[in-house]
Amino acid sequence: MDLLEVLHLDELSHGLANVSMFPYFDMAHYIVSIMALREQPGVLRLSRVSPLACWFSSMLFCFGGAVLSAIMLAEPVVAPLSNSTSVLLASITWYLVFYCPVDLVYRCAALLPLRLVLTGMKEVTRTWKVLGGVIQAHNKYNDSLLVMIAVGWAKGAGGGLISNFEQLVRGVWKPETNELLKMSYPTKITLIGAVLFALQQTHYLPLKKHHLMLIYTVFTVVNKARMMLTGSSVSPFAAIESTIHKTLFSGHSSYAALTDEVEKTCMDKGAVNRTPSTKKSNEKGAGKHTPVSPVKGQSGSLKAKDESENAQTKHSKKKN
Repeated sequence: MDLLEVLHLDELSHGLANVSMFPYFDMAHYIVSIMALREQPGVLRLSRVSPLACWFSSMLFCFGGAVLSAIMLAEPVVAPLSNSTSVLLASITWYLVFYCPVDLVYRCAALLPLRLVLTGMKEVTRTWKVLGGVIQAHNKYNDSLLVMIAVGWAKGAGGGLISNFEQLVRGVWKPETNELLKMSYPTKITLIGAVLFALQQTHYLPLKKHHLMLIYTVFTVVNKARMMLTGSSVSPFAAIESTIHKTLFSGHSSYAALTDEVEKTCMDKGAVNRTPSTKKSNEKGAGKHTPVSPVKGQSGSLKAKDESENAQTKHSKKKN
């Protein structure tokens, strides 16, 4: 890119592309990932009750992306764990975060300045993981853009995508926390990175690989630091997501509008029909007379009949 060359950032992008992730950046990734696990509800108690389940969950947090991408490419699931050095380093980190005397490691790493540095280093590893997944898929399926995006996304955000399985290891079942139902910021930014690197690998995006690596890494690090300093969890793409959702997926089509209008008309007609019937019933109720008790009527007629018979009897006696 000419702009990066003018700003003398070409050498910086080459230097970033040649940086080794082991051991410092990988260790930062392990520390931040295991700290995120420890801050889950009930995990600290689990670490005392079942250290093995806690260790296995920690390994899924650390190597979940590699495991998921291996499953997608039909490779051995245990292949990511074949690097004994990485597994040993992650296991040592797990032990220090959970069982260090006086909780010294966790308390130090939880300090904001140090946590900012560790989180920034973890975001750098995200770039390498996404790019590694895209290249790995490109070597097997060089014409499939979708496969490259899926594998790059899985390798960069696999820990979040398999979170339901990881929760099962801890005896927790929360299907509502599925990342596909409600994506977190790391999952979204990883998906965007997978799309960008896949487009670059297929030459649809006119950028050199090391230039794109620099741009993507700087964006993720700066934005993550901003979110941590401001205490905000709102995605920077929230406005764009809302606009796209309202435009394409909210259901405001001509058919939906017609259906709503028909339903509203039916409801109005029902209200109109109910109103006259109510009035008629009220009028009928007002025009009714109180009925005379049949018992009272019968007693009155009998009394009149008796009086007439008594009168006739008296009149006949007078004649006699």
